[in-house]
Order: sequence, then C-alpha cells, then structure tokens
Amino acid sequence: MGLFKKLRKKKTSSGKNEINNRLLKQEISNHAISLLEEGKDYENLANTTIDFGYLFTFEKHGLEALFKITTDKTIRYFACQKNSILQLEFNETLFQNTTQQFLEFHAEAIDE
Repeated sequence: MGLFKKLRKKKTSSGKNEINNRLLKQEISNHAISLLEEGKDYENLANTTIDFGYLFTFEKHGLEALFKITTDKTIRYFACQKNSILQLEFNETLFQNTTQQFLEFHAEAIDE
C-alpha cells in the first residue's frame, strides 16, 4: 500500500486536457464510427451520440481517451492509446469508474 501511494504522488509526464478540442474529438469519433457494423451496431446514425469520459495528450505517451458511442441499437465503449482505437467490453458503471480513477490519478500531471 505504501508503494502504491508513492507511485500515485509521483508526477508523470505533463499532460494537456483536450476535452474541448472539437477537431480532435471529431477525428477520433469518425474513426471509431467507421469500426461499427451497419445492421449489427446501428440501423441509422442520425441520432448517434458520442460521450468522452476523458481526452488527454501526454508529452511522452501521446493520446489517452475513453469514450462511448450510443447508436439506435447499442452502446459501444472505446479507448484511444497513442495512435490506436480499441473497442472495449465495458458497461456504464465501469466507464464511469474508469473515468473517475483516471482523472484522479492524473490530476497533478494535468495542465488544464
């Protein structure tokens, strides 16, 4: 437990909160939507929503994001790490908890 607390207090590479970066969010969202399958994941994308839990860039690590896409048929969860988008087997509780833990863990390293 003591080691974990020391690690949590250690500053990681500085990061930038990109949650208000509309262009970056659009680029990530468009790529993730292209991974969805018509008929299985959606019938019509007209009312599709995308909610980001967090979106950051880190000097030494690159992009970090967690987000969900809600379509007319399903909710799909995704993560971005560096230049990759991964589809996750998440539920809403895990999405919320992971978002909260990430924001708490990186609070000291984040430049708003």
